[in-house]
Amino acid sequence: MNQKIAIIGGGNLGQAIASGLMSEDYIASDLTITRHKIELLFDFKNRGVKVTTNNCEAVQTSQIIIIAVKPYKIQSVLKEVSPYITKEHLLISVVSDFTIESIASELQSTPVIFRAMPNTASSVNESMTCIASHNASEENIKTVTSIFNALGKTISIDEQLMDAATVLGACGIAYVLRFIRGMIQGGIEIGFDAKTATQIATQTVKGASELLLQKGNHPEAEIDKVTTPKGCTIAGLNEMEHQGFSSALIRGIKTSYDNIADD
Repeated sequence: MNQKIAIIGGGNLGQAIASGLMSEDYIASDLTITRHKIELLFDFKNRGVKVTTNNCEAVQTSQIIIIAVKPYKIQSVLKEVSPYITKEHLLISVVSDFTIESIASELQSTPVIFRAMPNTASSVNESMTCIASHNASEENIKTVTSIFNALGKTISIDEQLMDAATVLGACGIAYVLRFIRGMIQGGIEIGFDAKTATQIATQTVKGASELLLQKGNHPEAEIDKVTTPKGCTIAGLNEMEHQGFSSALIRGIKTSYDNIADD
Protein backbone atom coordinates (compact mmCIF):
# COMPACT_ATOMS: atom_id res chain seq x y z
CA MET A 1 0.00 0.00 0.00
CA ASN A 2 1.47 3.39 -1.00
CA GLN A 3 -1.37 5.65 0.15
CA LYS A 4 -0.71 8.00 3.02
CA ILE A 5 -2.70 7.42 6.19
CA ALA A 6 -3.65 9.94 8.87
CA ILE A 7 -4.80 8.70 12.27
CA ILE A 8 -6.80 11.48 13.90
CA GLY A 9 -6.58 10.72 17.60
CA GLY A 10 -3.41 9.10 18.89
CA GLY A 11 -4.85 7.56 22.04
CA ASN A 12 -4.57 3.90 23.00
CA LEU A 13 -6.49 2.57 19.99
CA GLY A 14 -4.94 5.02 17.51
CA GLN A 15 -1.46 4.07 18.69
CA ALA A 16 -2.33 0.37 18.56
CA ILE A 17 -3.40 0.76 14.92
CA ALA A 18 -0.20 2.65 14.09
CA SER A 19 1.97 0.05 15.83
CA GLY A 20 0.25 -2.75 13.97
CA LEU A 21 0.71 -1.08 10.60
CA MET A 22 4.37 -0.39 11.24
CA SER A 23 5.04 -3.95 12.36
CA GLU A 24 3.82 -5.01 8.91
CA ASP A 25 6.41 -2.75 7.24
CA TYR A 26 4.09 0.15 6.48
CA ILE A 27 6.34 3.12 5.67
CA ALA A 28 6.57 5.30 8.76
CA SER A 29 6.97 8.52 6.80
CA ASP A 30 3.60 7.85 5.08
CA LEU A 31 1.83 7.82 8.44
CA THR A 32 0.61 10.85 10.37
CA ILE A 33 -0.80 10.72 13.91
CA THR A 34 -2.48 13.65 15.63
CA ARG A 35 -2.98 14.28 19.31
CA HIS A 36 -3.41 17.33 21.52
CA LYS A 37 -0.71 16.07 23.94
CA ILE A 38 1.84 15.56 21.20
CA GLU A 39 4.60 14.69 23.68
CA LEU A 40 2.86 11.32 24.18
CA LEU A 41 3.64 10.46 20.55
CA PHE A 42 7.40 11.04 20.65
CA ASP A 43 8.15 7.30 20.39
CA PHE A 44 6.39 7.32 17.02
CA LYS A 45 8.16 10.51 15.98
CA ASN A 46 11.49 8.89 16.73
CA ARG A 47 10.51 6.01 14.43
CA GLY A 48 9.87 8.39 11.53
CA VAL A 49 6.12 8.94 11.86
CA LYS A 50 4.84 12.47 11.41
CA VAL A 51 3.15 13.63 14.61
CA THR A 52 1.16 16.84 14.88
CA THR A 53 -1.63 18.61 16.72
CA ASN A 54 -3.02 19.89 13.43
CA ASN A 55 -5.90 17.66 12.28
CA CYS A 56 -6.59 19.71 9.15
CA GLU A 57 -2.99 19.50 7.94
CA ALA A 58 -3.01 15.74 8.52
CA VAL A 59 -6.14 15.36 6.40
CA GLN A 60 -4.77 17.52 3.58
CA THR A 61 -1.61 15.45 3.27
CA SER A 62 -3.24 11.99 3.40
CA GLN A 63 -5.56 9.89 1.26
CA ILE A 64 -6.89 7.61 4.00
CA ILE A 65 -8.24 9.15 7.19
CA ILE A 66 -8.78 7.05 10.32
CA ILE A 67 -10.87 8.82 12.98
CA ALA A 68 -9.88 7.38 16.35
CA VAL A 69 -11.00 10.03 18.82
CA LYS A 70 -13.21 9.60 21.90
CA PRO A 71 -16.93 9.36 21.05
CA TYR A 72 -17.73 12.73 22.61
CA LYS A 73 -15.16 14.43 20.35
CA ILE A 74 -16.10 13.03 16.96
CA GLN A 75 -18.66 15.67 15.97
CA SER A 76 -16.32 18.57 16.70
CA VAL A 77 -13.42 16.85 14.93
CA LEU A 78 -15.52 16.09 11.84
CA LYS A 79 -16.69 19.71 11.68
CA GLU A 80 -13.09 20.86 12.02
CA VAL A 81 -11.77 18.75 9.14
CA SER A 82 -14.87 18.84 6.96
CA PRO A 83 -13.62 21.66 4.66
CA TYR A 84 -10.59 19.53 3.81
CA ILE A 85 -12.36 16.20 3.23
CA THR A 86 -12.96 15.48 -0.45
CA LYS A 87 -14.74 12.76 -2.39
CA GLU A 88 -11.34 11.26 -3.13
CA HIS A 89 -10.68 10.54 0.54
CA LEU A 90 -11.34 7.20 2.19
CA LEU A 91 -12.68 7.89 5.68
CA ILE A 92 -12.62 5.18 8.35
CA SER A 93 -14.15 5.75 11.77
CA VAL A 94 -13.22 3.47 14.67
CA VAL A 95 -15.45 5.48 17.01
CA SER A 96 -18.19 3.45 18.66
CA ASP A 97 -21.88 4.37 18.46
CA PHE A 98 -21.62 6.96 15.67
CA THR A 99 -23.22 5.82 12.43
CA ILE A 100 -22.06 6.26 8.85
CA GLU A 101 -25.12 8.43 8.26
CA SER A 102 -24.18 10.63 11.22
CA ILE A 103 -20.61 10.95 9.94
CA ALA A 104 -21.81 11.94 6.46
CA SER A 105 -24.14 14.58 7.93
CA GLU A 106 -21.16 16.40 9.46
CA LEU A 107 -19.21 16.61 6.19
CA GLN A 108 -19.44 19.08 3.32
CA SER A 109 -18.56 16.43 0.74
CA THR A 110 -19.26 12.72 0.69
CA PRO A 111 -16.18 10.49 0.68
CA VAL A 112 -16.37 6.73 0.93
CA ILE A 113 -17.06 6.09 4.60
CA PHE A 114 -16.31 2.97 6.61
CA ARG A 115 -16.86 2.09 10.21
CA ALA A 116 -14.34 -0.30 11.70
CA MET A 117 -14.07 -1.79 15.15
CA PRO A 118 -10.62 -3.20 15.92
CA ASN A 119 -9.38 -3.83 19.44
CA THR A 120 -6.19 -3.01 21.31
CA ALA A 121 -4.64 -6.33 20.26
CA SER A 122 -3.94 -4.37 17.05
CA SER A 123 -0.60 -3.46 18.60
CA VAL A 124 0.48 -7.12 18.50
CA ASN A 125 -1.23 -7.93 15.17
CA GLU A 126 -3.94 -10.04 16.79
CA SER A 127 -6.99 -7.78 16.48
CA MET A 128 -10.41 -8.98 15.43
CA THR A 129 -11.70 -6.09 13.32
CA CYS A 130 -15.26 -5.79 12.01
CA ILE A 131 -15.85 -3.37 9.11
CA ALA A 132 -18.98 -1.95 7.49
CA SER A 133 -19.81 0.52 4.70
CA HIS A 134 -22.80 1.60 2.61
CA ASN A 135 -21.23 3.00 -0.53
CA ALA A 136 -17.90 1.20 -0.86
CA SER A 137 -16.59 -0.38 -4.04
CA GLU A 138 -14.84 -3.73 -4.07
CA GLU A 139 -11.56 -1.85 -4.37
CA ASN A 140 -12.41 0.27 -1.31
CA ILE A 141 -13.27 -2.86 0.69
CA LYS A 142 -10.02 -4.47 -0.42
CA THR A 143 -8.04 -1.41 0.72
CA VAL A 144 -9.68 -1.21 4.14
CA THR A 145 -9.43 -4.96 4.64
CA SER A 146 -5.71 -4.85 3.83
CA ILE A 147 -5.19 -2.12 6.45
CA PHE A 148 -6.87 -4.06 9.22
CA ASN A 149 -5.51 -7.43 8.11
CA ALA A 150 -2.14 -5.92 8.99
CA LEU A 151 -3.49 -5.74 12.53
CA GLY A 152 -4.95 -9.26 12.73
CA LYS A 153 -8.17 -10.68 11.28
CA THR A 154 -10.93 -8.73 9.49
CA ILE A 155 -14.58 -9.54 8.85
CA SER A 156 -17.29 -7.55 7.03
CA ILE A 157 -20.62 -7.14 8.84
CA ASP A 158 -23.84 -5.14 8.50
CA GLU A 159 -23.54 -1.75 10.15
CA GLN A 160 -26.51 -2.51 12.39
CA LEU A 161 -24.30 -5.09 14.13
CA MET A 162 -21.46 -2.65 14.80
CA ASP A 163 -22.51 -1.98 18.40
CA ALA A 164 -22.61 -5.72 19.00
CA ALA A 165 -19.16 -6.03 17.40
CA THR A 166 -17.88 -3.33 19.75
CA VAL A 167 -19.03 -5.30 22.77
CA LEU A 168 -17.94 -8.76 21.64
CA GLY A 169 -14.66 -7.82 19.95
CA ALA A 170 -13.45 -4.63 21.62
CA CYS A 171 -14.94 -4.80 25.11
CA GLY A 172 -14.30 -8.54 24.88
CA ILE A 173 -10.56 -7.95 25.30
CA ALA A 174 -11.27 -6.68 28.82
CA TYR A 175 -13.57 -9.63 29.58
CA VAL A 176 -10.89 -12.13 28.59
CA LEU A 177 -8.18 -10.27 30.50
CA ARG A 178 -10.35 -10.26 33.61
CA PHE A 179 -10.81 -14.02 33.19
CA ILE A 180 -7.04 -14.47 32.87
CA ARG A 181 -6.51 -12.35 35.96
CA GLY A 182 -8.88 -14.66 37.84
CA MET A 183 -6.94 -17.71 36.63
CA ILE A 184 -3.69 -16.11 37.82
CA GLN A 185 -5.14 -15.33 41.24
CA GLY A 186 -6.43 -18.89 41.52
CA GLY A 187 -3.02 -20.20 40.49
CA ILE A 188 -1.35 -18.18 43.23
CA GLU A 189 -3.83 -19.52 45.78
CA ILE A 190 -2.94 -23.12 44.90
CA GLY A 191 0.79 -22.55 45.17
CA PHE A 192 2.36 -20.81 42.16
CA ASP A 193 4.21 -17.51 42.28
CA ALA A 194 2.62 -14.71 40.23
CA LYS A 195 5.08 -14.93 37.34
CA THR A 196 4.68 -18.67 36.88
CA ALA A 197 0.90 -18.50 37.25
CA THR A 198 0.80 -15.79 34.58
CA GLN A 199 2.88 -17.87 32.16
CA ILE A 200 0.67 -20.92 32.64
CA ALA A 201 -2.62 -19.02 32.43
CA THR A 202 -1.79 -16.92 29.37
CA GLN A 203 -0.40 -19.83 27.34
CA THR A 204 -3.38 -21.98 28.34
CA VAL A 205 -5.82 -19.33 27.08
CA LYS A 206 -3.82 -18.95 23.88
CA GLY A 207 -3.83 -22.71 23.38
CA ALA A 208 -7.57 -22.96 24.00
CA SER A 209 -8.22 -20.30 21.36
CA GLU A 210 -5.99 -22.04 18.84
CA LEU A 211 -7.84 -25.32 19.36
CA LEU A 212 -11.06 -23.64 18.24
CA LEU A 213 -9.49 -21.58 15.46
CA GLN A 214 -7.52 -24.42 13.91
CA LYS A 215 -9.94 -27.31 14.43
CA GLY A 216 -13.21 -25.41 14.06
CA ASN A 217 -14.84 -27.43 16.84
CA HIS A 218 -17.52 -26.24 19.23
CA PRO A 219 -16.03 -25.35 22.65
CA GLU A 220 -17.98 -28.15 24.32
CA ALA A 221 -16.34 -30.71 22.01
CA GLU A 222 -12.93 -29.67 23.33
CA ILE A 223 -14.21 -29.49 26.91
CA ASP A 224 -15.43 -33.11 26.63
CA LYS A 225 -11.85 -34.18 25.88
CA VAL A 226 -10.69 -32.80 29.22
CA THR A 227 -13.53 -33.91 31.49
CA THR A 228 -13.48 -37.44 32.87
CA PRO A 229 -16.04 -39.10 35.18
CA LYS A 230 -15.61 -37.91 38.76
CA GLY A 231 -12.57 -35.91 37.63
CA CYS A 232 -11.24 -32.61 38.90
CA THR A 233 -12.07 -30.71 35.70
CA ILE A 234 -15.80 -31.40 35.73
CA ALA A 235 -15.91 -30.70 39.46
CA GLY A 236 -14.36 -27.29 38.90
CA LEU A 237 -16.56 -26.50 35.90
CA ASN A 238 -19.73 -27.46 37.79
CA GLU A 239 -18.74 -25.30 40.75
CA MET A 240 -18.17 -22.32 38.41
CA GLU A 241 -21.60 -22.86 36.87
CA HIS A 242 -23.19 -23.14 40.32
CA GLN A 243 -21.68 -19.72 41.05
CA GLY A 244 -23.11 -18.30 37.83
CA PHE A 245 -19.97 -18.17 35.68
CA SER A 246 -21.57 -18.41 32.21
CA SER A 247 -24.66 -16.40 33.14
CA ALA A 248 -22.53 -13.62 34.65
CA LEU A 249 -20.47 -13.40 31.47
CA ILE A 250 -23.55 -13.35 29.26
CA ARG A 251 -25.20 -10.72 31.45
CA GLY A 252 -22.04 -8.62 31.36
CA ILE A 253 -21.99 -8.70 27.55
CA LYS A 254 -25.68 -7.80 27.41
CA THR A 255 -25.20 -4.96 29.93
CA SER A 256 -22.36 -3.49 27.86
CA TYR A 257 -24.55 -3.68 24.76
CA ASP A 258 -27.48 -2.03 26.53
CA ASN A 259 -25.14 0.73 27.70
CA ILE A 260 -24.15 1.52 24.11
CA ALA A 261 -27.76 1.38 22.95
CA ASP A 262 -28.85 3.80 25.67
CA ASP A 263 -26.18 6.41 24.89
